[in-house]
Amino acid sequence: MQTLSERVQRHGDEPALADEFGSWTWAEYDARLNRLVDALRSQGLGVGDTLALLGGNRHEWCEVAAATNAAGVTLVPVNWHFSIDEVAYILENSGASAVVADAEYAETAAAAAEQAGVRVRIAFGGPIEGFADYEELLAAASPDEPTDLVAGATMFYTSGTTGRPKGVRSSAFAAGGDVMERMRNLGVAMSLYRMPVDGVVLSNAPLYHAGPFAMTLVPFLLGSSLILRRKWDAEETLRLIDEHQVTSYYAVPTHFTRLLRLPDEVRGSFSGQSLQWVIHTAAPCPPHVKQQMIEWWGPVVYEVYGASEGGVATVVDSHEWLDRPGTVGKALPVCELLVVGEDGRRLGPNETGRIFVRSLLGTDFEYLGDEAKTDEAHLGPGVFSFGDVGHLDDDGYLFLSDRQIDMIISAGVNIYPAEIEAALSTHPWVVDVGVFGVPDDEYGEQVKAAVELVDGVDPEAAEAELRDLCRDQLAGYMAPRSYDFGPLPRTPTGKLLKRKLRAPYWEGSGRRI
Repeated sequence: MQTLSERVQRHGDEPALADEFGSWTWAEYDARLNRLVDALRSQGLGVGDTLALLGGNRHEWCEVAAATNAAGVTLVPVNWHFSIDEVAYILENSGASAVVADAEYAETAAAAAEQAGVRVRIAFGGPIEGFADYEELLAAASPDEPTDLVAGATMFYTSGTTGRPKGVRSSAFAAGGDVMERMRNLGVAMSLYRMPVDGVVLSNAPLYHAGPFAMTLVPFLLGSSLILRRKWDAEETLRLIDEHQVTSYYAVPTHFTRLLRLPDEVRGSFSGQSLQWVIHTAAPCPPHVKQQMIEWWGPVVYEVYGASEGGVATVVDSHEWLDRPGTVGKALPVCELLVVGEDGRRLGPNETGRIFVRSLLGTDFEYLGDEAKTDEAHLGPGVFSFGDVGHLDDDGYLFLSDRQIDMIISAGVNIYPAEIEAALSTHPWVVDVGVFGVPDDEYGEQVKAAVELVDGVDPEAAEAELRDLCRDQLAGYMAPRSYDFGPLPRTPTGKLLKRKLRAPYWEGSGRRI
């Protein structure tokens, strides 16, 4: 394929992609991609059509993503954790005319496709009743270079932490136009994030999420070799990095915490000398956790701040972060950051308010079919918010306080859980923590902490320790009034589902705040 011609000519016999099911050279991958574009066209898919992809991290997932990108088709990655109704909703809402599904999720795929009335159905990794076989379609397709390539698009659906998933349609990468120009634009974007695009990338976070997609699949499309795993495992991650001389790796803060808890002998056997760029996104990283990772892996840890809605807004490297612990970096050259108060006034340095991003390229987004939600996220055309609260320092570095929706209002005082969570997470008995508001007849809300403890720790003893810690480190009004102990609900990409923590306490209260 045109997008891979240089890579195939220079490195055709070298590894391109490897997963638990096999490995493929650049030449082999290129031939499969040519066949897949022809197969999709034979099924009636063309420019402007939408294809939903439901599956785990496998080579077929990457092939479908690359083929849609060259065939003018909009790709909709689907979270395989979703229920049948949620998947059917996405198929209907996106207008998908095709679904490609992993046989591991056969029941969900078949029921959702039937409910949504999707026309084209293709299965990989095994049979799904009523679905065409992926490998049979490829075998019958032409391996010749496809003609009339057209840039596709990708439309992510938000993870649904606050309700129904919302389709994010961005004007930055709409379907249509020259595919090689699209690839060049992707290359420029990766350079802004300071990521090397000619190395080996490890991806063991789910590709249906925008972070892993952008930070692992896009470099693969641009020429990096890719090592895929369906599930994340701390010890295996270290082994894979050293075995395959991985240069780039995507993580979320939960991964860091679990890596740091590995036995000393496991950590001590890890070299990590090949690593050049380790990026983390998705959730705030406790400063002490990030500092320990930098001390262990070296100054190769980067962080970006952004969202599916508007891409990446800031980036920060290890050196900048160590100079300003807690920052998520400065605005990229293609955007401007604004901090806005509740009265709509633009705030100055070190004043906390809602964070907005202004695109300097004229790009924007909308929530598909939800004008009200789109308007709520915008201050004006091309000026939008990811829903976070924070401030800029005197040098323009951004510091996040919390998600606006997570703010607790107690006795008229705004309380941001992130600071409380950061304090509690420093205790060696704490594995995970989430802070949220529960109803209080006198103050409106009171602060509650949900805590996952190290195995074997007594919750009663832990609560006493954590109350002492908060007394020493936090203002009195910020200290949790009560604690719950047990595993916390997180998405595979590390986002804490606070609505699940809140729900039992707000049901029947007659109010939401």
